[in-house]
Amino acid sequence: MYSEKVMDHFTNPRNMGELENPSGVGTVGNAKCGDIMRIYLDIDDNHVIRDCKFKTFGCGAAVATSSMATELVKGKTIKEALTVTNKAVMEALDGLPPVKVHCSLLAEEAIHAALWDYAKKNGIVIEGLKEPKQDIGEEEHEEEEY
Repeated sequence: MYSEKVMDHFTNPRNMGELENPSGVGTVGNAKCGDIMRIYLDIDDNHVIRDCKFKTFGCGAAVATSSMATELVKGKTIKEALTVTNKAVMEALDGLPPVKVHCSLLAEEAIHAALWDYAKKNGIVIEGLKEPKQDIGEEEHEEEEY
């Protein structure tokens, strides 16, 4: 059963689409379930995320977590965006069924992948940012049922 917030973000997704000339783009997927998430960031000279868009191919939970993730990072600094975890996305959506936790992991990794792309394009190092994984497997959330 999905929460009202999950259903709202699925039926009325925020920030869907893509940005022209993004500062960073991150694409991640889950080969097992077929979900693919792409996040676009527009980051200003003060390292603040001015705008954020997403394109997601996947289930309702994947769309909802993408939508919520963009809401959580928009207007934040890069450092603040790094603190947006899959648990933060799930909490903001009032939870996800255990079999859909991987969608929130995709959202977290897509943000990190877009920040990684931004850092590479600008020749900078973002403290605490690790190279993102392209494929987020189910085994990565088995202990983190929410």
